[in-house]
Amino acid sequence: MNYDAILVVSFGGPESKEEVIPFLENVLRGRGVPRERMLAVAEHYYHFEGKSPINQQTRDLITALESELEKNGPRLPIYWGNRNWHPLLTDTLRKMKDDGIQRAVAFVTSAYSSYSGCRQYREDIARAQNEVGLGAPQVDKLRAFFNHPGFVEATVERVGEALRAIPENARQNVQIIYTAHSIPMSMANTSDYVMQLEEVRRLVSAALGQTNDALVYQSRSGAPGQPWLEPDILDYLRLDHLREVKANKRASAVVVAPIGFISDHLEVVYDLDVEAQQLCNELGLPMTRAKTVGVHPKFIGMIRELIQERMNPQLQRRAMGSLGPRIDVCAEDCCPAGQRHRAKSLT
Repeated sequence: MNYDAILVVSFGGPESKEEVIPFLENVLRGRGVPRERMLAVAEHYYHFEGKSPINQQTRDLITALESELEKNGPRLPIYWGNRNWHPLLTDTLRKMKDDGIQRAVAFVTSAYSSYSGCRQYREDIARAQNEVGLGAPQVDKLRAFFNHPGFVEATVERVGEALRAIPENARQNVQIIYTAHSIPMSMANTSDYVMQLEEVRRLVSAALGQTNDALVYQSRSGAPGQPWLEPDILDYLRLDHLREVKANKRASAVVVAPIGFISDHLEVVYDLDVEAQQLCNELGLPMTRAKTVGVHPKFIGMIRELIQERMNPQLQRRAMGSLGPRIDVCAEDCCPAGQRHRAKSLT
């Protein structure tokens, strides 16, 4: 398959206080989320002067990928379009059309299969193509990569670094708490999201020789009465702490590993570095937070490998664990949206 460009597709985020409310209004348009909830989330952004880290981290990823492709090929131009904030997908596809780009391969900054993590990105790309109209480039999304060695091995190294950062006097019974973005149960039940997260949890813990671990969720948004994946990390920390104190088996420390995210964006730095850290301090529980894969060389090399395998179907498609590599083109009915709400995260 011949491609003449790479499109990096991310969520997007505000970069000033003035952009926060317009950004959130754009994310939540038509979702029925109460304004009070939106204003509460806005405070998370104001905690960081209104700037989400996600755009800069996407720029860093693109810079690292450009360097990787310059050294090892394929030497293709990289474009960047966001779902929810500038640079918006429609504007980027219009620029690609003006530049004569006809066919691009898309890397989406989400490792797992779910409506919000995969299908919604494809829908947004299709919507942008329709808005650009005749001559809009064809865009083929790369496969989900949760179990690719480049993602798993980079995650192992990040979690290993966090384990080594635990003070020596608190290493006797460390628990790894893996986190991922919560999604509505109606979405979880029609996708492989939880199964894939559990696979990454098993692979990483096995590589590190760890057995004391848990998978929890964070960053819930949406109607209060709608069931979402649980437990929430804060609830888990409180309840597990009380349970272990009663049983006299309290963890000596915790490593929080956000395996559901590829970059340290706002939901990671606020929900974990602020809220979870504050709760651990209150509980007297030492905590370190593992970095996401970010621009880890193995992860950047993985992106190049995914591009190459899409260009050459004869290449081996690497995957760890028992689930095997995901297919390139998903079925039309895969990962449907939730029954009542098409929820979006608020990164």
